[in-house]
Amino acid sequence: MEKFIIKGGKPLKGSVQISGAKNSAVAILPAALLADTPSLIDNLPEISDIELLGEMITVLGGEVKKNKNEMIIDPKGLKSFYPPQNLASQMRASYYFIGALLTKFNEAVIAMPGGCNIGVRPIDQHIKGFEALGAKTVVEHGVIKIKAQKLIGNHIYFDVVSVGATINLMLAAVKAEGTTILENCAKEPHIVDVANFLNAMGANVKGAGTDTIKIVGVNELKGCNHSIIPDQIEAGTYMAAAAATGGDVVIKGVIPKHLESIVAKLTEMGVIIEENDENIRVRVNERLKKADIKTLPYPGFPTDMQQPAAVLLALADGISFITENVYENRFKYLSELSKMGVNAKVEGRTAVIEGVEKLTGAPVYATDLRAGAAMVIAGLAADGVTEVMNIEHIDRGYEAIEVKLQALGADIKRVKE
Repeated sequence: MEKFIIKGGKPLKGSVQISGAKNSAVAILPAALLADTPSLIDNLPEISDIELLGEMITVLGGEVKKNKNEMIIDPKGLKSFYPPQNLASQMRASYYFIGALLTKFNEAVIAMPGGCNIGVRPIDQHIKGFEALGAKTVVEHGVIKIKAQKLIGNHIYFDVVSVGATINLMLAAVKAEGTTILENCAKEPHIVDVANFLNAMGANVKGAGTDTIKIVGVNELKGCNHSIIPDQIEAGTYMAAAAATGGDVVIKGVIPKHLESIVAKLTEMGVIIEENDENIRVRVNERLKKADIKTLPYPGFPTDMQQPAAVLLALADGISFITENVYENRFKYLSELSKMGVNAKVEGRTAVIEGVEKLTGAPVYATDLRAGAAMVIAGLAADGVTEVMNIEHIDRGYEAIEVKLQALGADIKRVKE
């Protein structure tokens, strides 16, 4: 086990390069199994979730060659439709193997997905979609078993906007017989990235990024080269870290349009933001202002930025409100941050945060991926020393976070517990 030790109070200064998007990568690697020939995927983030997916593909019979931020996936030897339970249960995105393997074998068996404990995240919309395409599903003893004679296109309306279900049904429909129309789809940038990857392999997917996606089934897919888009949540996290420490940081290699909701909210708090083609400069000259945040599906304010934003509001002048509209159990981390002086109380789906002049270092436990990032940001801004434990959560989604922060002048180190 490892932990971060942070000596806070230093404004971050300099520039940081953003890695490829975790949420794209974890869907695109399983999607590569749909092809008959190898795919080369680059700009992959070097995070533990990517290592885990590579291991799962290897166990299924695929060949994986990885070199830093690049991976070649050859699906020719794929022989199993049952990813090992001990691996699948470690991450949420393992459910993308359902759509990929169902298309490949007309059958898939997978353990109920794991990942961060941030509330109920049912996969009923996935199952509803698979069954509309002709599959039969049984869930027993924590395992999903799904089988089809053949997949046939259909018209599917999602009862709730779901990123996972939108992507999984795209994977299941690309080789289904006929046309599939998905309605009330999620519109996140990584959905567009997955669709672009599928189309580069020869699929016929139109409308990704809107609430209606039309997929005409094709007979075969061939491997391709694809570069993962920049990670909007990693970019937002470094923007928040710069703002919390009163710093001046250039966030490099981003797509500014993907960050519009984050930029708008930080600007409202008094953060000075300058944009150009692929870079965003973030700086702060005065104490942050209060703001109210409501998390929503894209293009609204991302739920994954809720925790880092809470640290900014904890340091802002006045009382702020965060309403969590995506997950119902995503405020557990506030009890940890209270050890550092964050003044917050939770009322249902809303957190009421009263700003304080300063935070003080304390030992805290990362309760999930984005909460861990929030604790790192709080430690960077706080007086004194902060220890962040359970950092394996953070390693699931942030590439070399302590190395990037050290380059910005932060006093942070990774040590064995």
